[in-house]
Amino acid sequence: MKVAMISYHTCPLATLGGKDTGGMNVYVRELTRHLGKIDIHVDVYTRSQDEHVPHVLHDLGYGNRVVHVPAGPEFPLPKQELASYLPEFVDGICRFAGEKGIHYDLIHSHYWMSGIAALSLRETWKAPFVHMFHTLGLMKNRVARSPSEVEGPYRADGERQVLRAANKIIVATPAEQSQLEFLYQADSRKLVTIPPGVDTTHFYPIPKDEAKAVIGVPTQDRMILYVGRIEPLKGVDILIRALAQIKANGVLDQYPHYLAIIGGDPDVSELEMNAEMARLKKLCAELGIGDLVVFLGKRSQDMLAYYYSAAEVLVMPSHYESFGMVALEAMACGTPVVASQVGGLAFLVQDGKTGFFVPDDDPEALADRLTRLIEQPELLNSLGQQANRYAHAYGWDQIAARVAGVYREVLSGVEMPNPVMRKTVV
Repeated sequence: MKVAMISYHTCPLATLGGKDTGGMNVYVRELTRHLGKIDIHVDVYTRSQDEHVPHVLHDLGYGNRVVHVPAGPEFPLPKQELASYLPEFVDGICRFAGEKGIHYDLIHSHYWMSGIAALSLRETWKAPFVHMFHTLGLMKNRVARSPSEVEGPYRADGERQVLRAANKIIVATPAEQSQLEFLYQADSRKLVTIPPGVDTTHFYPIPKDEAKAVIGVPTQDRMILYVGRIEPLKGVDILIRALAQIKANGVLDQYPHYLAIIGGDPDVSELEMNAEMARLKKLCAELGIGDLVVFLGKRSQDMLAYYYSAAEVLVMPSHYESFGMVALEAMACGTPVVASQVGGLAFLVQDGKTGFFVPDDDPEALADRLTRLIEQPELLNSLGQQANRYAHAYGWDQIAARVAGVYREVLSGVEMPNPVMRKTVV
């Protein structure tokens, strides 16, 4: 079986923690690798964002390729500008496939813009397609913290086009399925729930002293960890306020801890700095905890297992998460997770077993749960052990096999939808 995997706006090989790099990058990369292990050939097509990076790379093994397709200028662009280059992107894919003499059996697209590209490719190749949204525009708009975060109707319109046209939609959790059915009136017969996976050969418990030695942290240090993009949706300000509350309560005098934040570009000039990063740094100074918060910037996926293992706890204070792969990776490393009870996190974290839930946007509740873990190391260890055992149910071999099952179902003769297409304009 040959699959064209479409990841238009972000490359699966990109370093995590940037503006548009996160769980979806990991998902596409690991799914591709594990499909290759079961003899499914995958070419991942993504927009070229660096003219100095080779257009074809074989970094995912098993004969799979990552093809960087020039479409517009070869540097990162705001998402609002990307849709205009979709026709050029599709032309580049068709040209590459034609030159290589490849016929794809199926298309698997990720994120709504990739789904729009898949619509055109399906018409050209007469191949069915499977889609995964990863995040939903209407859900993000519901939890937007400012008008600048609200996306126009173009995105929801595009998502609805993809919903009508795709043969199957893979959703990460029952929550996402309900959101699609309620907000988008999606056909439930098209929806299949398959959670993302975790590579338990890479993410596993590393002795804390050894993990700390690798990342350059003194053995006696106690670290609370955040990993993810630096944007208001992620609620990092809630975590910073919780830490300030813990300090004000005198807990850190007896149990010294600090917060390490992985993501973003904290060391650029103020003019170049992400607005949310600047806001978070200012908040730390205002709360008098600048000495307790370390902004580490981006870190490679290869290094994350050391950070997860070195940390006492991972915190995900998000206002919206479609799944939360970072939480799963941390649990696989034996690190408990404290997370907002939103979206996919509500299905992933097991309250009182692998970590704790806290209400969304509630720094006091978060401070309370973190204090409990800080003051009870035996509870911390127990939750970490249970988290590691729980994560093994999400091994990528099992998840890839389930996705391959969806491919086979689609190819077994399911009739392809033929909706009336409408042009998506940004």
